[in-house]
Amino acid sequence: MSAPTTYYREEPDGVMLFIKAQPRANKNEVVGVHGAELRIKVTAPPVDSAANEALVRFLAEALGLPRNQVQLTRGATARHKAVKVCGLKAEEVKQRLGL
Repeated sequence: MSAPTTYYREEPDGVMLFIKAQPRANKNEVVGVHGAELRIKVTAPPVDSAANEALVRFLAEALGLPRNQVQLTRGATARHKAVKVCGLKAEEVKQRLGL
């Protein structure tokens, strides 16, 4: 798989987001786009998948989706992650995240 040139990729059933996660932050927030990744801070520590779960829950809430429509597909033990968002187009995701 080649490196992405932007932080998202349209797919038939949704959007794949490429994210750099920062655990143990002061608050959950979307920081912005940095290169080919969307930078997101979460308050949870990177222990026992707590940061991954916090990231998925934060994205689901920010996008107004049920938790089961947002899933971590790659990067469970790394800061660089791929998250699948089902049921939305890229423009809707960007608008809902304020990008």
